[in-house]
Amino acid sequence: MTRKAVFLDRDGVLNRAIVRDGRPYPPADPSELEFLQGVDVACRRLRDAGFLLIGVTNQPDVARGTARQAVVEELNRAIACVLGLDEIRVCMHDDADACNCRKPQAGLLTSAAADYGIDLHASYMVGDRWRDIEAGRRAGCRTIFIDHGYNERRPEAPDFTTDSLLNAASCILSGAITTGESQCSTR
Repeated sequence: MTRKAVFLDRDGVLNRAIVRDGRPYPPADPSELEFLQGVDVACRRLRDAGFLLIGVTNQPDVARGTARQAVVEELNRAIACVLGLDEIRVCMHDDADACNCRKPQAGLLTSAAADYGIDLHASYMVGDRWRDIEAGRRAGCRTIFIDHGYNERRPEAPDFTTDSLLNAASCILSGAITTGESQCSTR
């Protein structure tokens, strides 16, 4: 039996990213963790509709030596627990490591698909950066870009653009993204 999933980037999709000079950064420790409005409701609705919820996040600050792996793991446990995620998969490498798990590579998604029996073509990748959208595209998922207006490269042709996970969930559940309808409000 194949399953469907919603893959969720962490910072900027589930929790508030710390924005400096127009660029997003992860919280440095649990005291900076703040969930975005409506993510609990969005996750509950998606889970109730039968989707697996899998976080997929790049955390290169571990490889760079500016964050501790234990802190990243603590943040992930808190997020997964509060939101009822099935798992959060993490790439702690930097670009120079040339791994297949660092988004925009699709390794985090394809390994989860293999482990959980996920049909990637019936699944979604929700992210707030171009790397998220490209990873979803490479994996064969439909892609949803949450646009926070960061001062950085934008993704190319996501399937849908919105301003929150709650809106993204509504569009997934309405079927608007799979049918190409424009019944969802976009930004």
